[in-house]
Amino acid sequence: MSDLQRAFAKAKLTSYPPNPPIPFDEAEEEEETDGFTELPVDDDSSSASSASSASSTGTIIPSPNQHLFARPQGYAKSLMTGTKLNICLYSSPNKRTLDQIPWTRYFERELFLESTTESTTVTHHAYLTSPVGTAPLFVTHHGAGSSGLSFAAVTAEIRKKLPSAGILSLDARGHGSTSVSPEQGTLDLSLATLSADLLSVIENTKTKMGWKDMPPLVLIGHSLGGAVVTDVAKSGKLGNAVLGYAVLDVVEGSAMDALQSMQTYLSTRPLGFPSLESGIEWHIRSRTIRNSVSARTSVPALLSYNEESRSSRSWTWRTDLAATQPFWEGWFVGLSKKFLEARGGKLLLLAGTDRLDKELTIGQMQGKHPQNALLESILSF
Repeated sequence: MSDLQRAFAKAKLTSYPPNPPIPFDEAEEEEETDGFTELPVDDDSSSASSASSASSTGTIIPSPNQHLFARPQGYAKSLMTGTKLNICLYSSPNKRTLDQIPWTRYFERELFLESTTESTTVTHHAYLTSPVGTAPLFVTHHGAGSSGLSFAAVTAEIRKKLPSAGILSLDARGHGSTSVSPEQGTLDLSLATLSADLLSVIENTKTKMGWKDMPPLVLIGHSLGGAVVTDVAKSGKLGNAVLGYAVLDVVEGSAMDALQSMQTYLSTRPLGFPSLESGIEWHIRSRTIRNSVSARTSVPALLSYNEESRSSRSWTWRTDLAATQPFWEGWFVGLSKKFLEARGGKLLLLAGTDRLDKELTIGQMQGKHPQNALLESILSF
């Protein structure tokens, strides 16, 4: 730049009035930092924890509306507001919090539904948002060691797409706030029992809410929950009410292989935590739950406070996963065959097609995964 150009630019810039200082609005800043959009957590273990899915990354194509490369929320606003720019430079506009998010953020009500047999009474705990009109009811079943709130964040996304849809998310026996009396030494968590429980919760919810007819149902299950919803769909006991079912992150072959390393995984988990916040943080840092909003919502239901504990880790696991080992194999044997044979639209969500076992691979090649039938049925409402 020549001396003449520099002189001209300097004269031009000095002719503009300086930006007036803008007072810091504390309430406004809190609103920016307390949103649901959060920055990803930097974790040295991320590469190791995601190694198992590395070969599938080529099958994942992000949609344009995911904004994967967008600047953090509040960034542009900071650039526009003078002194707030300094705040943006020295603190994250989306500072992560470990505060618990209540279930009322996602559901209308919680239900306590009794089911009695000759020897036991089970009080099933579930979260419900009722469907409107003829809209479908999504029924979700969590995996082993989780709870009905594991699906809270995803059901919020479902209702963004289908605001009239209903959600029913239960705590399986031995999980969350579902209780069994009298207490048994060995809790029955066989597939047959869990499937009967799911049917009972659906029927009792219909009765409790005074629904004349069963709403159209979409059954969704993760891991163990996928085995349960598939078993219920295959049984046909819900008749034509089932529009379809979706299984997340589990197939028979890979599940059976993973069981061999379950005890190793359980031995690496902390026995407890000094506080709820530390439990939430562990789930995020260990990548056990990768979405911090989901962790803040679901982790409190996984832990209970032990008043008699003399250690510093008084928040312990509600579910003794090691004690469920006798049932592990029975959960997944025959899963692939039942998934292919059950009536209704079906959807299988995996990290990539390389996760399919032999039976599902053959089924896919024969066109037995009619995902479009399920999606079209749902989107028609």
